[in-house]
Amino acid sequence: MKNPDTLLFSIIVPVYNRPDEIADLLKSLEVQTDSGFEVVIVEDGSTQPCLNSEVGRDGTLKVQGHDNIRIQYFRKENEGRSIARNYGMNRANGDYFVFVDSDCILPPEYIERLRDCLKVNPVDCFGGPDAAHDSFTPTQKAINFAMTAFLTTGGIRGGKVSMEKFTPRTFNMGFSKEVFDKVGGFREMFSEDIDMSTRIRLAGYSISLYPDVYVYHKRRGNLAKFWRQVHVFGMSRITLQLLYPGSMKIVHWLPAIFTIGVALLVLGSIFYPWLLIPLGVYIVALWISALCEVNNFKISLLAVAASFTQLFGYGTGFIKAYVDKIILKRGRNVQEEIEIRKGKNEKL
Repeated sequence: MKNPDTLLFSIIVPVYNRPDEIADLLKSLEVQTDSGFEVVIVEDGSTQPCLNSEVGRDGTLKVQGHDNIRIQYFRKENEGRSIARNYGMNRANGDYFVFVDSDCILPPEYIERLRDCLKVNPVDCFGGPDAAHDSFTPTQKAINFAMTAFLTTGGIRGGKVSMEKFTPRTFNMGFSKEVFDKVGGFREMFSEDIDMSTRIRLAGYSISLYPDVYVYHKRRGNLAKFWRQVHVFGMSRITLQLLYPGSMKIVHWLPAIFTIGVALLVLGSIFYPWLLIPLGVYIVALWISALCEVNNFKISLLAVAASFTQLFGYGTGFIKAYVDKIILKRGRNVQEEIEIRKGKNEKL
């Protein structure tokens, strides 16, 4: 990797019908204390363009209203966020690619902190945690707690305490151009960031968590959408196990065990009401933990609901995919699914 002092960072953002989110992200980028970056926005078949632009004499799109930051803005047909990220990397000028979601806001010192971390602890690939911004809705703050608390996810999504080896996620992740040239881009699949991180680690590159390089992540706006998201996460864990046998750890089983356990406790309580005591203790522990973190009574109650949504959503997705793909062996082989999408990546 090049000298961190001279690195140009390419912040690559795939977008699909999120104009309001991109506006907030760009505002946060305009006030960065380190200007050594460009922004690469890939509009993945959106019907609501996120930026005003015009075609310049050189045939490229010129973005209007953001003269103080370097932006490359591309529009392409809808093929998925992974292919959009690969499209952006193939056109980026940076030495180091950074990935954030369109629903993120970056603290003013984000790039400065990243550069400093690479000086002190140079790695080929990094990941950072996420936090809730003061401007987020109560539901967004509650969901943020559910996705980051040790009592719900075991700390595997970028926290300081974790039950599993750290794995960067694409809401806040980056790696060098050398990694891209050697390992290739993202696969168009669910949990593509875990797959990418695994391939980077297997190729012998270094990966580290930078706790101070965090983003504000809005996540889903309501619990129904949040349920659908984590349900897919649970299903994709089985896909990853089939791709990388032995990669599934006990922490990945916990939401499914929790889901089955709660169902058994509730059924058993019909005859033995005291069986609900462990569930009550867990609910109280969740609430106290949330209250200490968010310091808000309403949000702490919402955090309990969001936590159960996260656990049941992931757990049922995991169970469904385990039965379908491992026990009954239904559906396409994982490698077949990847090959179907491979052609899309090759044409980029």
